[in-house]
Amino acid sequence: MIDPTDVSPALQILLLAVLAVPILGAIVVALLPARLDRGARIVATAFAAVTFVAAVLLALPSSRDFGWFDYTGSGMPPVIPWAEVDLPWVPSLGIEFHIGVDGVSYPLVVLTGLLTLLCCAYTVWKVPTGGSGRTLAALLLVLEAGILGTFLALDLVLFFVFFEVVLLPMYAVIAGWGGPERRRAARKFVLYTLFGSVLLLLGVFTVVASADTGDVTVLTGGHGLSRTTQHVAFALFAVAFAVKAPLWPLHTWLPDAHTEAPTVGSVILAGVLLKMGTYGLIRIGVGVAPQGAAWAAPALGILATAAIIAGSLVCLRQTELKRLIAYSSVGHMGFVLLGIATLTATGVQAALIGNVAHGVITGLLFFLAGAIKDRAHTGDLTALGGLRETAPRLAGLLGFAAIASLGLPGLAGFWGEAFAVVAAIQRGSPLWTTLAVVAAVGGALTATYFLRLLRRVTHGPAVEAVTGFPAISRAEWLAWAPLVLLTLVVGLVPALVLANAADPVAALTGALP
Repeated sequence: MIDPTDVSPALQILLLAVLAVPILGAIVVALLPARLDRGARIVATAFAAVTFVAAVLLALPSSRDFGWFDYTGSGMPPVIPWAEVDLPWVPSLGIEFHIGVDGVSYPLVVLTGLLTLLCCAYTVWKVPTGGSGRTLAALLLVLEAGILGTFLALDLVLFFVFFEVVLLPMYAVIAGWGGPERRRAARKFVLYTLFGSVLLLLGVFTVVASADTGDVTVLTGGHGLSRTTQHVAFALFAVAFAVKAPLWPLHTWLPDAHTEAPTVGSVILAGVLLKMGTYGLIRIGVGVAPQGAAWAAPALGILATAAIIAGSLVCLRQTELKRLIAYSSVGHMGFVLLGIATLTATGVQAALIGNVAHGVITGLLFFLAGAIKDRAHTGDLTALGGLRETAPRLAGLLGFAAIASLGLPGLAGFWGEAFAVVAAIQRGSPLWTTLAVVAAVGGALTATYFLRLLRRVTHGPAVEAVTGFPAISRAEWLAWAPLVLLTLVVGLVPALVLANAADPVAALTGALP
């Protein structure tokens, strides 16, 4: 058997390229003269395409060599990356530039590369009002680098640095190209995120000071940490990641940010930036402080179920299109948290596929919502109606995305939510059974508000706001088609997301008390 720590130089170059290419692209695009604005957006798209290809290629050796490595029986650490780079960064403090990818992080790395590519390509066709397309494209590449770094980091301090890199670029995207209330929404986003950042930093310091290392591959399983330290660290991590996800009741910045953000900002925000929180909860929270996770699991399960119900009830009262989709994310992230809170292999895998499915489907929903608002000049559901009469293809795509989001079997949204409920039932106690039942009711409410959305927007006589809609452009088809295809493929073949995650997830949950 091939030693999974024996990483080829080619893989290390690919791994470094995944981070270096978007950073280099952002610098190149920012240095291009303003008169080459469209050319700069094309260049940004090219850099995003190279990053995406490099991310996809990271998986090729895994299926051949490491995909079915026996993590649990080898005596090796639970985090065994396929590709890994470990270099000294601040030797005097024991901080390393340690990055790697495994079956838990890989799907999110590819999703980040894909959504950034689609958003950059979308800006070539349409730039939202508020600033130059060149600057927006450069910011998208900086966001990509920060998000990818978060998913790849295997050192706690490095994880924190990348986690914070996304803050200012996303603030600039919302404040520079957003709607009428963009500055207020951007400030709210920054304030909430900074609050979470302080708690994350405290958690990192707590762990590093106690274990004398920030290496996630060493710390996974709670190595060198007492029970009390794990309880304190997990509490800090949980709240910090709950802000970013966001999870109820720390979600109130999300609807404003989504409503005011430009289309590409909403896609990146919902598609991958929110996943930094749930991924961090799995990799850092549960991985580094398993005893703390076990201690807090019932509370997390209750909060997750509350998020599902609260998000659904609020959606039933929403009258603005993007705001409704934003609140739906609160409910969907509640299912992801419920899966994590069960601390079972089934639950964690449900959370992993739920992350990817939400990123794909909600990214598509925000693309479609942006197209409708751009054409109708309103997102008010009371002013929309009869879309299938004037733009049947757009109405059909909206219907497809909505039924995928409500969890129809055979589409991507089904697996994560269904198996989060199954995992809760498998826990067996009256509390978890009750949470599973309540979560299932929340799933029914999800179907209710999405069907209400379709009835209002697509059915009935065509109103004035939806008359004269232009046909879907080639650029829009280019941006939307991959997400439609992935929604189908992941729904029919979920193993594409989970095949290489089974062993690391088993090792992660096997370390729990």
